[in-house]
Amino acid sequence: MTATGQGEADTRFQALCAWAGAALGEPVAPVPASADASFRRYFRCQVAGRSVILMDAPPAQEDSAPFVDIAGRLTRAGVPVPEILALDLSRGFMALSDLGRETWLTALTPENADAWFSQALDTLITLQQADTGGLPVYDDALLRRELALFPDWYLGRHLHAADDPRLMSVLTTLNDQLVEAALAQRQVFVHRDYMPRNLMVSTPNPGVLDFQDAVRGPVSYDPVCLFRDAFISWPESRVLGWLADYHGRALSAGLPVPAERDAFLRDADLMGAQRHLKVIGIFARIRYRDGKPRYLDDAPRFFAYLQAVATRHPELEALRRLLALLAEREG
Repeated sequence: MTATGQGEADTRFQALCAWAGAALGEPVAPVPASADASFRRYFRCQVAGRSVILMDAPPAQEDSAPFVDIAGRLTRAGVPVPEILALDLSRGFMALSDLGRETWLTALTPENADAWFSQALDTLITLQQADTGGLPVYDDALLRRELALFPDWYLGRHLHAADDPRLMSVLTTLNDQLVEAALAQRQVFVHRDYMPRNLMVSTPNPGVLDFQDAVRGPVSYDPVCLFRDAFISWPESRVLGWLADYHGRALSAGLPVPAERDAFLRDADLMGAQRHLKVIGIFARIRYRDGKPRYLDDAPRFFAYLQAVATRHPELEALRRLLALLAEREG
């Protein structure tokens, strides 16, 4: 952050403290609570013996209205999310109940994963049945805007390869395949980042965060987020078992998944490929636009996910070709 940016942040922090003290009825002394890939900042403080999270979301960069809307929908559905204790949308200030200090990203182990993911699936099934009326739709335009992040930021800004006609040709073919597959799926409430980093160790467990970008979209999207995560990888045999478990539960709950498990697993693979390309692009954007380079260190995890999908599905020749061209260029 530049000196000017730091000064602006400090001014906002002082204003946040003054607002929170007035809104919550006593002076507060917040300390940083967590980092975020966006412009949002989170602080923790004690108010009347209770831990409270303060959120600073500069309105010029972050619209907090979706957070408020989605929090209400998920609360009504029975999903454990933070309670909004105080709110000033015009300034981007919010006080929230504290769901805990530890995320699933640090709490999950190979030994507890089966039991914990069982709880995460119960919560996910509830979340997917939340009200979607008026939500943005994961339509052709949104899918393609997300896919454009990969050529714009990873190929273009990171590899300086946006003018490579071979890469762009196979990417166009691949994007058409992935968009067609996503649009063919039935739609439900989609969190968009339902992954261990956004699940909190809490009672009930898990508590759910970072839901403000929710949409109505493909039913396989959030299960893929959960098991093919940005920051932790699991053996493929376990992932396939967990996805099969989700499929059975979703059928029992009446969610619109394909009746055949293999059809669902294919949907999950192709939906995952769209997400993996998007996330690689986002990580490159965070590095070059926002000055946070560490996110791009996780790009190899996503290329490994893509390689596994390309190997399983003969129809994804464009994906295999894309990965081969990238390996040739980087090798």
